[in-house]
Amino acid sequence: MTTIATICARGGSTGVPGKNIRLLAGRPLIAHTIAQALDCGQIDAVYVSTDSEAIAEVARQAGAHVPYLRPAELATSTAPKVPVIQHLVAKIEESGVAVSCIVDLDPTSPLRTTEDITNCLALYDSETDIVITAFESEKSPYFNMVERRPDGTVGLVKPPGIEIFGRQGAPKVYSMNASIYVWRPSALARGIWNNRIKMYEMPRERSIDIDSELDFFFVERLMEFRDNG
Repeated sequence: MTTIATICARGGSTGVPGKNIRLLAGRPLIAHTIAQALDCGQIDAVYVSTDSEAIAEVARQAGAHVPYLRPAELATSTAPKVPVIQHLVAKIEESGVAVSCIVDLDPTSPLRTTEDITNCLALYDSETDIVITAFESEKSPYFNMVERRPDGTVGLVKPPGIEIFGRQGAPKVYSMNASIYVWRPSALARGIWNNRIKMYEMPRERSIDIDSELDFFFVERLMEFRDNG
């Protein structure tokens, strides 16, 4: 039985063109995630799913397996991620590898650490189908998140039933950062919320997902601060 890391990286990107192989702190963005996975002793192999030969070549040079180029129907901007992972796992298992655990890592979240990955795997047990990562949210549906009502007025997304005078008095809520997912293979077919889920909390400063030039700028500065601190 094998624990694999999957990294899904499309060639197309509108927010930051070519971001998956754009240099960040001296090496391609995707290479940071590959290195974190390779450094995790509990991961047996690292696989990249991409539709781009340029990304595939960079990924191979960084030490990942790229067994094929992703078919076009799974490489659109609207293609869900779970079918991409399922497709990759099916191809891996066709080669004779028995996959027992999938650690999916988003290449646009390079601030995670190998320790974060290890801690997520520590939460994965026989009573758990998925481990997700998140950080404590700055906004709360119990206090300062509102939605429009049919009559045009607004109200709290989740009325608490009691008066709350500050965010600290509201129940803690978390924002998923999409950095790390640990999946039981059978859980993929059920989608994320029809499974037994645990959460690993990460700090805000390691939870930035690069989706814009501003995100890229912030990540570069945070890496400089971390490396020089």
